[in-house]
Amino acid sequence: MGTEIYQERPKITGKKYFGQDYFNLSLYCPTISRKAKPGQFVEVKVSSADDPLLRRPLGIHSVKGNSFHILCEIVGRGTELLSGKQPGGYLDIIGPLGNGFNFRHPASGIRHPVIVAGGMGVAPLVFLAEKLKETKNSKSKMPISVLIGARTKKQVLCEKEFKALGCDVKIATDDGSAGFKGRVTDLLKYLLRAAILKPQAIYGCGPKPMLKELAVICKKYRVPAQVSLEAHMSCGFGACLGCAVKTISGFQRVCKEGPVFNAQDIIWQEDAV
Repeated sequence: MGTEIYQERPKITGKKYFGQDYFNLSLYCPTISRKAKPGQFVEVKVSSADDPLLRRPLGIHSVKGNSFHILCEIVGRGTELLSGKQPGGYLDIIGPLGNGFNFRHPASGIRHPVIVAGGMGVAPLVFLAEKLKETKNSKSKMPISVLIGARTKKQVLCEKEFKALGCDVKIATDDGSAGFKGRVTDLLKYLLRAAILKPQAIYGCGPKPMLKELAVICKKYRVPAQVSLEAHMSCGFGACLGCAVKTISGFQRVCKEGPVFNAQDIIWQEDAV
């Protein structure tokens, strides 16, 4: 991994809700903010008591100076408890953990990167877009392209954040209430087929079926792709082996060797995630 890991108690300096089910916490934490890389995550203790016992793994959403943000969806008791935290309070966190995205091109920047996000898969990808903007080949006139998929218009996340970074954002919704009607992978296929997109690299995060389809598409169009996998990570350090996935190099741990993998290295037909 090559990154120092810290246990910190950062102060919550901001909180913002997106509808009823999503919220963003801003945490003042210079150590993790300086060391974190896109695609890495933190383990968060959501209660001062022992129930729930396990920490919750949350992707680093963005970094602003000495602070970083986490974006959460309320899906269970742990995230519901976390949603009750208020500015001025403190969290017990460990991080940064895992291996992140490789976003640097040997020839000083990637000319046309494409980000593909499905649902809450947007969570670690804003941070990636921030870094891609810093390192993108200065000779390229192509913006960073971002494709965001969601079930409905109300569930589209982070569109404004990506646009604020100068990204070219396209939306896909299952019901057609915003943008392209269909899955975000269907939108990607359309844009590649029409040669509207000519990416040198694709980065994805979202549900497993979406990432599996993304791997198939990228293989067909011969575009290298990196994907961030979602998994139940009980420990976050690779000790419990509960998040192992089958790859061409054998079983690897999402929390340790991942969560970011080359898309073609995953054996997708195995239901290991």
